[in-house]
Amino acid sequence: MILVISYEGEEHTASVVNLLRAQGREVIQIDLANFPARSDIALSWSNDSAAKYEVSTSDGVFDLSRANVGWWRRVRPFAAHAEITRRSDIAFVESETSQAVNGMLDALPCTWINPREADSIAHHKPYQWAVAQQVGLQVPRTLVTNNPAQARHFITQIAPGAVVFKAFLASTQDWRETRLVEASDIKQLELVKYAPVIFQEYIDGVDLRITVIGDAFFAAEIDARQTRYPVDMRMVVGEALVKPVTLSPDLQARLLALQRRLNLAYGAIDMRRTPAGDYYFLEVNPAGQWAFVEERTQLPITKAMADLLASLDHPI
Repeated sequence: MILVISYEGEEHTASVVNLLRAQGREVIQIDLANFPARSDIALSWSNDSAAKYEVSTSDGVFDLSRANVGWWRRVRPFAAHAEITRRSDIAFVESETSQAVNGMLDALPCTWINPREADSIAHHKPYQWAVAQQVGLQVPRTLVTNNPAQARHFITQIAPGAVVFKAFLASTQDWRETRLVEASDIKQLELVKYAPVIFQEYIDGVDLRITVIGDAFFAAEIDARQTRYPVDMRMVVGEALVKPVTLSPDLQARLLALQRRLNLAYGAIDMRRTPAGDYYFLEVNPAGQWAFVEERTQLPITKAMADLLASLDHPI
């Protein structure tokens, strides 16, 4: 059995799950947001039988103790029943649900892609940058601060217009693009005191999205320099020139070392290559997207993910 933790409508999940089921694999998909309001769990232990970790889904009831591999893809927060309205009661329900469901997932005797704890830690960008430097990757000059004076000094030192600022996490509910620091932003630097902000030297060049699955690399160049917004290729990927590229053995070795240090089997790595040929590491997303790269380059990323999961499942 292959267990998938993701939500309905997530296109990458659907593509991989459909491919696995077409191969005859048993795939069970659960959305954490269904607990406890729409899905049940029944966890049981006794001295004369193996533990059972039963969950209900729209497809039936399944004992997850049979799972050989778990794919930790895209996670949504737990959701209490609508009848519960007091904030303190909701917090209690979510806490209890977290203890039960996450405890069950921790207990499962399966291999995780990615290991759940490593996935959580690897989302922390300061940790990524520290590890990246340790394995020999270049990182742009970066400052994370909630001190307006520190921010102002960093921007002045590098030069206004040559520094970007960005959020740690971007979600569909709270999207913030990477932006160049402009004169109007400098006037508002006192707002930095409310929460830490990432300030980073702007690296001119082309973007690289490097999808790593196990030991396999799928690298694409995304040239957004002639688009309306070259600062953040995510905003204009439809306008950018996208093509597959081959990485040098040395760069692959450093990126694989990064993945191993972060304990990730899957990662979507963003880098920039300067006109002079220097590579700068920006970040790795342990649950990053690849469909836009696959569509433009025909790189077989979906198949590689399905093959990795299938290889960890029992033979059919």
